Amino acid sequence: MQEPEPAVHDYLHGRADTLLDDLAAWVRIPSVSADPAHERDVMRSARWLQAHLLETGFPDVEEWDTDGLQTVFAHWPAEDPDAPTVLVYSHHDVRAVKDQEWQEVAPFAPALRQGRMYGRGTSDAKGQVLTHIWALRAHLEATGRTAPAVTLKYLIEGEEEVGSPHLADLVHEHADRLAADVVVVSDTMLWSLEEAAVCTGVRGSVNAHLEVRGPRRDVHSGVVAGAAPNPLTEICRLAGRLHDDRERITLPGFYDTVAEPSAEERRGMAAIAFETDEWLERTRSRSVQGEAGHSVLERVWTRPAAEVVTLLGGDPDDPARGVIPAVASADITLRLVPDQSAEQVMKQLRHWVAEQIRDGFEHELTTSTTNQDPYVTPADHPALSALEDAMSRTLQRPALRIRNGGGAPAALLAETLGATALFHGTGLPEDHWHDSDEKTEVQALLQGAETLAYLLEDLPGRLRT
Repeated sequence: MQEPEPAVHDYLHGRADTLLDDLAAWVRIPSVSADPAHERDVMRSARWLQAHLLETGFPDVEEWDTDGLQTVFAHWPAEDPDAPTVLVYSHHDVRAVKDQEWQEVAPFAPALRQGRMYGRGTSDAKGQVLTHIWALRAHLEATGRTAPAVTLKYLIEGEEEVGSPHLADLVHEHADRLAADVVVVSDTMLWSLEEAAVCTGVRGSVNAHLEVRGPRRDVHSGVVAGAAPNPLTEICRLAGRLHDDRERITLPGFYDTVAEPSAEERRGMAAIAFETDEWLERTRSRSVQGEAGHSVLERVWTRPAAEVVTLLGGDPDDPARGVIPAVASADITLRLVPDQSAEQVMKQLRHWVAEQIRDGFEHELTTSTTNQDPYVTPADHPALSALEDAMSRTLQRPALRIRNGGGAPAALLAETLGATALFHGTGLPEDHWHDSDEKTEVQALLQGAETLAYLLEDLPGRLRT
């Protein structure tokens, strides 16, 4: 195991205050992609990133417009024309906030407390983007290079938090300019600050919106209760039938193509230090639920899942009127694992709903056009071993392999560009992504930047052998 490089370590830790000031300045821009009122803020966020990349030394920085919000592309060729090309993917938009639920700080007034920076986007994913820039600066400083050891490209989109509706078209349109040997997806999580654990895969996702219609209009329950179709009751009945008594998903054929993790991967998961009570505290979960016969880590990393994430009907915000509602709706997210296909699962869900819903109701099921297939990095790829060695060098312990339970467009990028996808993130389960009081650990950012600096240095030799 190689020793840490003092020049890299000292550069990052000696400039930590400046690096955190950069992150705070970016987080103050409320780049909420889901709110049209913040459209100009997303543009400001993209422009801030462009300026930061130019200041770092990138000779080519562009803003790619779509029918939606701004994506930033940057390109810095290596001095060696035969050096491999690395494309970094992440996003600069952030989730919407409910200001009244934030207790530590206002969402866009970041503050540093006890080694943590609080604010929307500190972890998901502005902090992750900046770790790449900090890593590049440390790499250049430590090696004395005037250009990175690999050809670097960045693709930082502004619509990830609304499902990346224009990403596929953008990638196909610019496939020649985005061409790479390796794609590093930085929108993922670590397991802990102490554990050296490299993410090797993400689940896919299918997002669906189900609308069930009962009476032709809201009807006073005293007039028709017991005789009229109640769409809220019906949608709850459907939600209850989505799992059987062993918490397995009941869509016909759903498990037919589910690939089991290898024996080596199972051993790796078993080596992760896991305590149920600690996990419940970190994630703020009340209890452990899910598919019988599988551990918690298997359930969130290597098994598919189905969750009802929104349920609406009646008068959720106003005083109840005592009516049977005309319409009820639910948003459903299915998490997929190798070798499931998002397109096939969409068909299974559509068929299941049509079979399950009772006569006397009308329904409409719409599925997102931005569903994602799962992706796992090939276990024997030299870039993966380079990332493991880089993380081991930073933390001075052998790297384990984990997966992440969320999704990312790794399959889209890898398949379209003919590249291999790696995953490197600096988030933690307790960082409250998409929730109030989002935060990032400064230690995670610095360790992540150090790991990436070593990866930049090591990849040319690994990918040429």
